[in-house]
Parts: sequence; C-alpha cells; structure tokens
Amino acid sequence: MILYRQVCRIRKPIKISMAINLRKGQNFKLGLTKMSIGLGWDPKEGTGYDFDLDASAFMINGNKLIPAEEFFIFYGNATSPDGALFHTGDDPTGGNSADGDDEVIQVDLTAVAEEIQQILIVVTIHESHTRRQNFGQVRNSYIRIVDDSNGEEVAKYELGEDFSIETAIEFGRLYKHGGGWKFEASGIGYKEDLAYFLSKYYNGEIIK
Repeated sequence: MILYRQVCRIRKPIKISMAINLRKGQNFKLGLTKMSIGLGWDPKEGTGYDFDLDASAFMINGNKLIPAEEFFIFYGNATSPDGALFHTGDDPTGGNSADGDDEVIQVDLTAVAEEIQQILIVVTIHESHTRRQNFGQVRNSYIRIVDDSNGEEVAKYELGEDFSIETAIEFGRLYKHGGGWKFEASGIGYKEDLAYFLSKYYNGEIIK
C-alpha cells in the first residue's frame, strides 16, 4: 500500500492594506503621527488658463484662530513655527498628479504646538475671479493621507459633488480628540478667495 503524505506549507499571513474611501462628513481616528496630505486634480480642457489650485493649512487654537500669521501654511510660508507642518511647494498647472500628488503638506503630529486644536486644509483657485474659474471646471480633485513610514495611502476623499460656483473648499481637518487625533472629510464649498479665510481665522493684519 502506497502512503501519500500531504505536505502542508506554513505561509506567513499576507498583510493587506486597505485605504479608507471617505465620504463628506465622515471621520476616523488616525493611527499614525507622521503623514503627508496630498492634493490632486485634473482641469477640464478649453478654459483658456491653467488651473492653479493652492493647498493651505490653518493651525487653529481653542479660540478658533491662528495664534500668529506663521501658523498659516502655504507655499509662501512653507514651515510652521513648531516644525509640525511643511508645504513642499506650489504646482501652478495641476500637471504633477499623473505621477503623484500636485501639492503636498507634510505633517508631524508629535511636534504640533500644544495650543493648536485643529488643522484645517483649505484649497483655493488662484486668481479665480480674474480667470473666471471654479471647481465645476475641475475633475478628479481629491485629498489623501499617506503614511510617511511606508508610503501607503491611509485614506482618500474624492470631491464627488459638483461645486459649480465655488472657488474655495475646506477639504478636511485634523483635530484633537480623546488624547489623539482624528481626520474629517469636510467638503465645504465657498465662493471666496484665500483672503476670506485669513480674515476669518486671523485677527492681525491680512497677509498680502
């Protein structure tokens, strides 16, 4: 009698990383401290101008204000005073996202100043009124969170709504919660420019 012996190979479990696809208003608890917040978009053709979407971050205290103008982060003020945020630079055409994010803000939550309670991520269209542009003319716009330790996408929020007249959008926010941090996909549109947010969150002289 021939005996057959089945050899069972012990395989290591495969770790499957699944990014969260966020909906407007949805939030989740962040399980990481160092991340990149990426923005991408594809402009529609035939508008006559390049679409220059600018990602900015407002580091807000308990009074719902930025404590000083240095806590407003954009390509002209790339690093926050506590070293927690770094804007990697401006993409004036939206041409980067074929191979990656158009604009990126790097975040280290362990370095955020104690007084900061939330970080708003706002996207505006540069010279939108002069160029007569709005988010209804932008395709495939998104914000996503990438884990800097391994380069994996953790969460993504795609702007599915048709913002036909809006020229600025609060895409999302990081906020303190229960001793940690959470992220919320805001998706709030405004027919405004960057000066509106500066006047809303800063009591000092408006940054030119």
